[in-house]
Amino acid sequence: MLSITRYLPRALVLAALLVALQTFSLAERRERLIEGWRPLHYEVALTFDDRLSQLTSARTDITVQLIKEGVAALDLDFGELPVDAVRVNGATAPFRREAGKLFVTLPQGLKQEAQFTVSVAYHGRPKDGLMLMPDNDGKPSATGDNWPDRVHHWIPCFDHPSAKATVRFTVTAPARDTVVANGQLESTRSNSNRTQTWVWNESVPVSPYCMIICAGEFARLEAKDNSLTRLSYYVPQSDRRFAMQGFAPAAPSLKVFTETVAPYPYEKLALIVGATRYGGMENSSAIVFASTLFKGFETAQPRSRTYNVPGGVESVVAHEIAHQWFGDSVTEATWSDLWLSEGFATYFAGLFMEHMEGEAVFHDYMKRAAEKYFAYEKERRAPIHDRETENLNDLLNPNNYEKGAWVLHMLRGVVGDKAFFEGIRDYYSAHRNSTATTEDLRAALEKSSGMNLKELFARWVYGSGHPRYEVSWRWIPPGDMQHILEINLRQLQEGDAPFTNPLIVEIVTQEGTQRVTIKPDSKNFVARIPLVRQPLEVRIDPDDFVLKELTVK
Repeated sequence: MLSITRYLPRALVLAALLVALQTFSLAERRERLIEGWRPLHYEVALTFDDRLSQLTSARTDITVQLIKEGVAALDLDFGELPVDAVRVNGATAPFRREAGKLFVTLPQGLKQEAQFTVSVAYHGRPKDGLMLMPDNDGKPSATGDNWPDRVHHWIPCFDHPSAKATVRFTVTAPARDTVVANGQLESTRSNSNRTQTWVWNESVPVSPYCMIICAGEFARLEAKDNSLTRLSYYVPQSDRRFAMQGFAPAAPSLKVFTETVAPYPYEKLALIVGATRYGGMENSSAIVFASTLFKGFETAQPRSRTYNVPGGVESVVAHEIAHQWFGDSVTEATWSDLWLSEGFATYFAGLFMEHMEGEAVFHDYMKRAAEKYFAYEKERRAPIHDRETENLNDLLNPNNYEKGAWVLHMLRGVVGDKAFFEGIRDYYSAHRNSTATTEDLRAALEKSSGMNLKELFARWVYGSGHPRYEVSWRWIPPGDMQHILEINLRQLQEGDAPFTNPLIVEIVTQEGTQRVTIKPDSKNFVARIPLVRQPLEVRIDPDDFVLKELTVK
């Protein structure tokens, strides 16, 4: 997803971090956990009125599995729509509503691992989640826009990203409209009352916030390259002329991510211009981009050398497509792990641009990401793994996006390209169509690299801030001792804990260039490097793998 406005010694370090984390957890955010039951499958049937302004009827059938015995009621998340009937395995069931919940009384005697169906019939105009509003041309449209926990306003569900399930949508809408949703189109049927019924089936488990339908008078275009998956574009009629140009990066990004990570995980990919409060929303196999995506295409000068695409549209498209692997297929287990979605999508969009347009474009992309994060940190210092923030939309910040991307970049620099991408592929394979935590990522990279990354994760993910280095150096000429290059590295950031990640030092002499690795263990660190020739230049982190501010004295 893209926000619409975005963009000490070791023992003492670990002890300080442990104290900080224990203190931080006192204000820990409460999240729903999968404890008593889990959803396995949703059958969602929706019928719209002629103006797509409300649901004249709706029914959601949920296949549920109990995790433990003694569950007396199912606590579904559900909004304010009127409920017409509730059934369990076809029999009428008592229910009550309270504070955004629909409590459904279950039959007695259900055993652990038992499966059953809960059906909820309802109607009306959702307060949120399903956006019923005109498109760019003023035509009626309906668009699911669920992040972070808004799907329950139109689908009764377990509204947490970890509660993944399969879903089939049966949508009846005016015959003039096209309907697209997650998964594969199973059938369409014309009805006698000038409506049409569309059935879309997503056979891969997806998070609730990724379950959507879109309906409207779309222009539908097919991509020229459908070699990796069926790739289609759904846009308002007035945007038809921009769709092929604007979505040109889609097929190449699918190719890059497939070759880098794994095959595309879903049955098709639809790119949709519709109603979303975000710059883009990564719904599984049915991405929705903001209605302003192509704004200015008529007059803007192309920015990209690879595509005739104005502005930064290619990074937006690549970001949302990267989410299909990271965030959608491998989903954050908790909201504190959101960087596994947003940081990955941000970094892989950069990798796509590097692949297509070269290192200079990539370094500029990462430089701008660092500047966004530095500005954010001046206002708020918090860990990436944020267990405190209550307003989930506030998690759409440069900590999870830009700093998350930089942490991945630094990990790549520390373990090397081979181990990094091998670890990423192993991480994806182990958690595909499921959920993952930050510790799952660490374990995968430790396995691929043979390195212990606990300290690095503790400082960069579970800790806050970034290093502000002040560097000076001097060459100690021969005397009673050998030639020595002395490097003084001070860390000026707030707090007592240093950043102990390794740093590459590049030393230039008349005889050539050599590199050494130093590992600061305090905020005032001195490295002494034997050196035969007097250095002409000393460069810290020459490849820019570390998110830092650097002053050379």
